[in-house]
Amino acid sequence: MARHKKTAADLGAWLCFEDEAGQGLRPPKGRTWGRCGRTSVVRVSAAGTKRVSMAALICTKPGHRPWLIYRIHLDHGPAKGRRKGFTETDYAPRLLDAAHQQLGGPIVLVWDCERGGISFGTVV
Repeated sequence: MARHKKTAADLGAWLCFEDEAGQGLRPPKGRTWGRCGRTSVVRVSAAGTKRVSMAALICTKPGHRPWLIYRIHLDHGPAKGRRKGFTETDYAPRLLDAAHQQLGGPIVLVWDCERGGISFGTVV
């Protein structure tokens, strides 16, 4: 690290690693064995929710227990102009603000840059 830069420990900050994941809740096809001539009824859980997305932070600081902070987003089907997962505006008010409140100090955020639509430089 360059001599003029400070580390998270020097700042007394929490080091937080961020990642997100999503999972569809509907099975690809509802099939079951049944008697010939009788229609089987297959119950599917989460019938009104098509997809669940989760964003989480693992936060560490020397001398403190690690924290897992997460937020869940449920998608209830298609709507015009709405994304299936977290949007850029969801991260600041939902996840990062929760981290600031729960940790009570500065945060150094590390993320994987996998999502094309999220740029933390404008959020933090």
